[in-house]
Amino acid sequence: MDITDFYDTFFEEAEELLADMERHLLELDVEAPDAEQLNAIFRAAHSIKGGAGTFGFDVLQKTTHLFENLLDHTRKGELTLRRDIVDTFLETKDMLNDQLDAYRNGDEPDQAAFERICQTLQQLALEEIGQGLEGAPAPRETKPETAESGTASRSTAQDEAVPDTAGAAPAPVADAEGGALVVALLGVSDDDRQLLVEELEQLGEIRCQSGDQARYEVVLATTASADDIEAVMCFIAEPEQVEVKPASAEPSAPAEPTAAPEASAPSAAVESAPAPAEASAAPPASDRPKAAPRAKPASKGSAESTSIRVSVDKVDQIINLVGELIITQSMLDQTVSELGGVGNGSLLNGMSLLQRNARDLQEAVMSIRMIPMDFVFSRFPRVVRETSAKLGKEIELVTEGESTELDKSLTERIIDPLTHLVRNSLDHGIEPPEEREAQGKPRTGRLTLSARHQGGNILIEVIDDGAGLDRDRLLAKARESGLPVSDTMSDDEVWQLIFAPGFSTAKAVTDVSGRGVGMDVVKRNIQGMGGHVQIMSRRGEGTTIRIVLPLTLAILDGMLIKVGQEVFILPLSTVLESLQPAREDLYSMAGDDVVLKVRDEYLPVVAVHEALDVQGARTELTETIAVIVQGEGRRYALLVDDLVGQQQVVVKNLETNYRKVPGISAATILGDGSVALILDIAGLHRLDRTKREARRPSRAPANDDQLFRVEGDSQ
Repeated sequence: MDITDFYDTFFEEAEELLADMERHLLELDVEAPDAEQLNAIFRAAHSIKGGAGTFGFDVLQKTTHLFENLLDHTRKGELTLRRDIVDTFLETKDMLNDQLDAYRNGDEPDQAAFERICQTLQQLALEEIGQGLEGAPAPRETKPETAESGTASRSTAQDEAVPDTAGAAPAPVADAEGGALVVALLGVSDDDRQLLVEELEQLGEIRCQSGDQARYEVVLATTASADDIEAVMCFIAEPEQVEVKPASAEPSAPAEPTAAPEASAPSAAVESAPAPAEASAAPPASDRPKAAPRAKPASKGSAESTSIRVSVDKVDQIINLVGELIITQSMLDQTVSELGGVGNGSLLNGMSLLQRNARDLQEAVMSIRMIPMDFVFSRFPRVVRETSAKLGKEIELVTEGESTELDKSLTERIIDPLTHLVRNSLDHGIEPPEEREAQGKPRTGRLTLSARHQGGNILIEVIDDGAGLDRDRLLAKARESGLPVSDTMSDDEVWQLIFAPGFSTAKAVTDVSGRGVGMDVVKRNIQGMGGHVQIMSRRGEGTTIRIVLPLTLAILDGMLIKVGQEVFILPLSTVLESLQPAREDLYSMAGDDVVLKVRDEYLPVVAVHEALDVQGARTELTETIAVIVQGEGRRYALLVDDLVGQQQVVVKNLETNYRKVPGISAATILGDGSVALILDIAGLHRLDRTKREARRPSRAPANDDQLFRVEGDSQ
């Protein structure tokens, strides 16, 4: 068996364990740490150490072994937590991530960094608990030298390991603190059994071991819990191959007693376990948790049996095939509709059933790619913690809607823009504690990350209760930068100025962020995902930045529109309403620009046939249909010939299959087999403006915002 086949599984599970470790570290209350959280952090480190040892990742194994020993002192109360100690733990976790990435890429981890983190952990142990961790890796390093002696070498390593971890005579400590456990290995191969026994040696003293491949029992005197034992097994044996039960502490050596308590009567073993603990009340309490985990292997096994790891490529392939099925179903549906209903009742019923089943199949397959926003939000407690400490601010992070689901491809792409927005809010949105107190605000600022569904979109908001945006300052900076602005601009338009390239109102450049610097990249990335950004701000009360994204980029609900003989698709999420423009609501402006008045709002008119050079379209404005759409936070009136209907379409990437086309975001295949282009609202408006400017070369480029207001004020 090639053990490298299991590398990917180890890397994925180790990443999940490290993510859980970071979450628990960030949630720890240093004044009163939760024992369960400390145990969870310890188990994560121990599990990674076990897997690293199995696959021969020595540096990762040694680092986690040191870290695990320090965590063990912490959960025993021998190391008192402080914020700086938690920071050191987080730094160690980052180092483990780097080492994991190195092994994933087939490289060796940075030796200097490894030595540096070892020195840091050693120094921390010396200062806080009065003893170093030098002895902890020793058993693992000496094992290869004594491996030739077989079983005898394991006994020697075991005898040396116990004093290092327990610091006293093995048997009394184990009996006083934790009693003994019987670990039964069922159907485990000889090689795996040897690895498991070696791991158990690190957790305590092996009293005796016996059995065969069908059932091999190890009696372990240990302070570890059954959960710790199970964590050791996870990378080598299946849950159903391991049984962990309390054992009687009275017998000491013979092999016969090992089988007796286990095979004869488990209840008797439970009753006899507390017997040697007369000097302390702790063993009965520790006995109860040990008895409870006996049911855990079954529950873990059942949980694992209901889930499966599948590569994203395979899921994408299934989604593509379902997309093709939807297209085929649309073609059949159109063909059947042309036959008429007379004499084709059974065929129509069958097509209706096929359509319903295809829709259910598509929704089920799409749900596979949907993952909760907690995948994104879980990264920000660390960002807020470190950034606020660097800025000297007190900031509380609140997350809402973590269970809201989004397509996996989008969650990965939204992380960077969201990180930039969060850092901007921390740096320039929320005021320093003294300034907040002077304004009558709490010293601790609040940053809220929220996510929720709205129609076919997901709304992600970054909300701070800071100073808010300063309209006058933004306008002054815009004029200084040469941007075309006016005092009559709406607040929404002023707020959008921060997305102008290179625009910043920061008084000083910091290494954290500068509001506006890089914000144009944020906006561009979000637009690349088919979304847009909205900003709401009140001076002195705070700012809300809202990101609107489609739930998925694979399939969308679209409105089919006709221009000349061409059919185009408008994403239904961008369509607000449609109407037939009246002559009195259309206004000509300087040049050949036209605006449409809709309920006291003047909207730029974009004639689709002019922007995309479509022949045979209606040119009389009052004979067209105006579809009111929204893109990049602005509204436009698109002039089309007809509205064909609404249809769910499979999105095909045009840039991958052809090239980037201005005003077009993607393409799809209709029921008749023809290709229809999906319109990009904001891109279509920019294309229309470019063509209008090209038709009047002698004029300087006009700003439609200024023209819009002049015309609007004069009416």
